[in-house]
Formats: sequence, C-alpha cells, structure tokens
Amino acid sequence: MDVTPRQAYCCGVPGFTSATTATKRLLLGRPFRSDRLGSTLLPKRIALPVFSSDAMSSVAYAPQEIFLVLSLAGISAYSFAPWVGLAVAVVMVVVVASYRQNVHAYPSGGGDYEVATANLGPNAGLTVGAALLVDYVLTVAVSVTAAAENIGSAIPFVHEHKLLFCILGIALVAAVNLRGVRESGFLMAIPTYAFILGVLSMLIWGFVQIFLMGRDLQAGTAQYDLVADQSDFTTLAMVFLVARSFTSGCAALTGVEAISNGVPAFEKPKSRNAATTLLLLGAFSITLLLGIVVLGEKLHAKYVLDPQAELAGLPDGYQQKAILAQLAETVFAGFPLGFYVIAVVTALILLLAANTAFNGFPVLGSVLAQDRYLPRQLHTRGDRLAFSNGIVFLALVAIGFVIAFDAEVTRLIQLYIVGVFVSFTLSQTGMVRHWTRLLKTETDPDARGRMIRSRVVNAVGMVMTGTVLVVVLLTKFTSGAWIAVLVMVIMFVLMKLVHRHYTAIESELEAAAEEDDGVLPSRTHSIVLVSSLLIPTLRALRYARATRPDTLEAVTVNVDDRATRILVSKWEESDISIPLKVIASPYRDVTRPVITYVRRIRAAAPRDVVTVFIPEYVVGHWWEHILHNQSALRLKTRLLFEPGVMVTSVPWQLDSSNRAAKRSEVEYIAPGDTRRGFGVTPPRDQP
Repeated sequence: MDVTPRQAYCCGVPGFTSATTATKRLLLGRPFRSDRLGSTLLPKRIALPVFSSDAMSSVAYAPQEIFLVLSLAGISAYSFAPWVGLAVAVVMVVVVASYRQNVHAYPSGGGDYEVATANLGPNAGLTVGAALLVDYVLTVAVSVTAAAENIGSAIPFVHEHKLLFCILGIALVAAVNLRGVRESGFLMAIPTYAFILGVLSMLIWGFVQIFLMGRDLQAGTAQYDLVADQSDFTTLAMVFLVARSFTSGCAALTGVEAISNGVPAFEKPKSRNAATTLLLLGAFSITLLLGIVVLGEKLHAKYVLDPQAELAGLPDGYQQKAILAQLAETVFAGFPLGFYVIAVVTALILLLAANTAFNGFPVLGSVLAQDRYLPRQLHTRGDRLAFSNGIVFLALVAIGFVIAFDAEVTRLIQLYIVGVFVSFTLSQTGMVRHWTRLLKTETDPDARGRMIRSRVVNAVGMVMTGTVLVVVLLTKFTSGAWIAVLVMVIMFVLMKLVHRHYTAIESELEAAAEEDDGVLPSRTHSIVLVSSLLIPTLRALRYARATRPDTLEAVTVNVDDRATRILVSKWEESDISIPLKVIASPYRDVTRPVITYVRRIRAAAPRDVVTVFIPEYVVGHWWEHILHNQSALRLKTRLLFEPGVMVTSVPWQLDSSNRAAKRSEVEYIAPGDTRRGFGVTPPRDQP
C-alpha cells in the first residue's frame, strides 16, 4: 500500500517514549515536509535581523575595546578614539561595497568559500572555509559573553554567574534555530530593531543635550583618574597601540559575510534583496559605531582591563560597567527606565547576535559536506528544515570556548576577527580574478564598464582587508590570535583528511565496479544460529528455508554441556528436517567458534556466499537491550568484516515492543487527523 509522508512518520520507532517525543515537539515543534522549504524564505525586513544582528550588535563591544586598548596610554590617548572609529567605518564602507558585488556574482550561498574555490583553487577555498567556521564559533562565544557583561551592568546576579548565563544563552539560541529559519527570524526581529531604535534614541538625546542644550554631561567614570605610565610610550609604541585599538574596533565588521552565505534564504529576487540588506546593515552599523565612540569621548567615559589597578579613587565594591551602559546611565540620568531599556535590548541583541553564526555555520557546513570536506551528516536538514547537526555542533564547540576562556570578552576577542579577515581578503582576491576572467571574453561596452567598476571596488576591498589582516596578525598574534590561527590550520588539515577518505572510498568502489564480472555466486550456504528451540528460532529457520539456499544447516555453540544435550534431544524429537551441528567451545566463547566455522566454509568453497541468520528480540524499553541480544550484536559486528558473508537479522517483536510502537503511533495523531486519513498505520503484514 502507498503510505503518505505523514503516515510514514506516524508509524514511529519503537523505544521512543511519549515523554521524550513530547518534549522534542514542545521545544522544536512538528516536523516540516520537504516541500515546505520554499515557505521559509525571508523578506528583507526579517533577513536584516537574521543575518545582520551580529554586525550591528558588535557596536556594543567594538567601541568598548577601542577605549580599553587606548587606556593603556593614558587619558590623552582617548582623543584618538573618534579617528580610530572613523577608520573602522571606512573599512566597513569598502567591505559592504565589495560584498554587494559578491552576492550578485555568486548568489548560490557558497559565499566566500565558493568565490575563493572557483577563482583561486580548492586550497584557497578550504582556507576560507576553515577560517569562517572558526570565526562563527567565536562569534557565538563573544556575543553571549558580551551579553552577559552588559546585562550584568544592570543585574549583579548575572555578573556573579556569568558563565552559567552564557551556557544557557547559547543553548537558548540553538533551540530557537532548531525550530526553523523563519520562526527564528521573527524572534530575532524584535530585539534587533529595539536595539537600533534604543541606541539611536540615546545618541540623539545625548548629542541634543551636549550641542543644543549646552549641558556638561560626564560619565560616571569621568571622576576617576586613569593610572597609566605614558613615559614608556615612544612614537612607534603609540602607533602600535592605535593600530591595535583599530583592529579591536574592526570586530564591528564580523557578520558582514553572513549575508553572502545566506543569499538562498532570501525571497526573490535573491541577489537584489541581499544587496539591499547589506546596504542597510552598513548604514546602521556605521551610524551606531561612530555615534557611540564620539559620545563616549565627549562624556569622558573610561573602560579598563583591571579597574582596581588602573583607576584611582574607586569606592569599595566598585563594579565596572560596559561602555554602552555608562553612556545610557549618563544620558538618561533622572530616567532610570531608559538605562534599563538600553541594558536589556543590548543584552538581548548580543545574545541573539549569535543567531547570525547559527544561520551561517550550518549552511557553510552543509556546502563543505556536499563537497566531501566534512561528514555527510552536516549536509542534511532536520525535522524543521534546519541543518540540525550543524546547529548542535556549533553550540557545543562555542560552549567549550566560553568555558575555556571563563566567559571573558577581552580574552575571547583577541582570537576574534582573524578568520573573518582571512576570508575577506581571499574572497576579494577571488572576485578580482573573477572579473578579470570575464573581461577577457566580454565584448559589450556597457557590460565591460560595469565589470571594470566592480573589479575596482573589489580590488580596493582586497587591498584594504589584506592590510587590516596584516595589522591584526602583527598586533594580536601574541595576545591570543595565534590560537585562532592554530585552530584554522587544524580544521584545514582535518577537512583535507575527510576529503581524502571520501575520495579514497569512491576510487575503491569504482575500481571494484570495473573488476566486477557480474558472475553470480555458484552456491549459497545458509546457517541459522540456534541457542534454544523457541519460536524466534523456528521463525528464523522458516525464513532461511524460504530463501531456497543450496545448503541449509542449523548451528549451535556448546558453551554448556547440559543445555546443549537438552537442545539436541528436543531437536531430534521435533519434526525439523534441518540438521543441527554442534560446535565445541572449550573456553565458552560464542563468537570465535562461529567465525572460525564460517571461515572454514568459505575456504572450502571461495565462490560460495555464506548467509548467517541470527534470531533477535525487538524490545520496547532501553533497559531490555541490556538483557537481550548481546551475543547477537557481537556476532554481527565480527561477521560484517568477513568477505563473502551476509548477515541477516530475523526479528521477533516482544509485547513490550508492540506497546511502544502503539504509543509512538498515537503520539503523532493530532485532533482531526483520523478523520482526514492521517495517523493510520498499515497492518503488520504490509510494508
């Protein structure tokens, strides 16, 4: 009989308890059919928060890192902050303009990986893939730790339990993404737009008070003196320090590439919608970044690595607040609600900014798996049409990084942005080669003009991002960037090994197919393993006989003389015509004697196929597996390595398995399903 997709799902798998499945459905929802994939495509208003929340939320910690690095040179170095912010903004303009060319030229979703592979070769593409995978993991780790720090500025309990907050935050974002792209997109939209609106309101009101109302606003940290030994800073050291603050501020650029990886998730026209979303991302990010840096400098806000050692005049029990929290507290003085709103929306968007990585990492992992650089399990979608395996893997690795670095933003950010600028540089280099190749064959003047302009944009992007990458490596390598580089190298090597494995298997199978002469086995020799004369054994004997083998025999292993004599006696008294052969086992082992016997049959007739039938119980509870089938499992495992041997399990469903099957059938039937023909299980004797 034909079984609809929903009916097939309703048949269930015995052993899944209703509580487990109910919990899964409560968290993730009902599974989606494959033909619903098109309904998960995103309009621009939803795609912006889904793919851009990371880049926009990074303005909450990128300015803070600029102030942190400059604080090493004393209060006078803070005058460089607006110029550093402007330099970061210039780089962002170039990167956004460059990636607008990418999404038009390569709309398939491979992003930087596809661009580098197509134009620079597989090794360059794999380098980009490794860099982006590592950067996505660090995006999650940095975002949730920054969220913990910001919400901890308003809620001391979170500050005291920051690590636990980060772990729960990653688990929450992973669960949201496991429900599916569109649903997570709606959830991302509210905090993202609330953050943009809240921070813009804070900046506008702050600048109105300073420039129009003439108020002398001072951050809470303005009253404390910054302890720094400026005499040690030579001109060269100062240049190095400013360059390091610039690279820390460049964390604001992370996430820009996610849109190029997520083009297939956009509604049509995909490329144009993705390019528009990139433009909106750049406009919002640059405005917020420059606004926070300038306002922070005007309010004389301070942020240091160790407040007790670097700030003079601190009261007892002082807890340093994030830069954004300091600005909100000052601008909204006398209006505490404004401060708490900024703290909450900032924490939310930082927590949910990890969503960008949870959208980008699984898609990239799926592309790499399709190209046989990662395990194939990462290529397939789960119940909710999300790449569930990639989401779970990302969550676990990100949690590992958070634990290893004790949920400290400053420590984690030293590893950050190396990967993304590696991918930026190789991607733009690939795009320059892409346009150069097309120009060799293009004859239309208008098309050539557009290509030349695009090549210029990508060439500027290549130079700019390559320069930033060099500066990042020079200023951050010894501070922790070497860890990110090492992990990228390890990922690159592992993916090469995975690809070599899959390639070797394909070559092996192709060679075997060429050598295969198509000749059928001369004879079939069937063996039914017997431990007792019960109905599962009788069923296995009947099934083996139904296959019409040339030779059929029953075999038992003598591990207990008394039990074996009883079995032989019952066998002789029965009407079974199949001979029973007893194999001696002086050491009471079952597996080795059977393997030896099968090998002897194979050696005597190499062209014969030996089929071993093993009766097994199908149970309904996990603990019943411990009590049954252990010998059968060991035998099957060993027999699978024997050439020319087929292993057939003959199941016998116990009552517990039948009850479990009925439970799993019922739990998928919704009200009205029976009326509509859903939830109908085919009879046991039908497929």
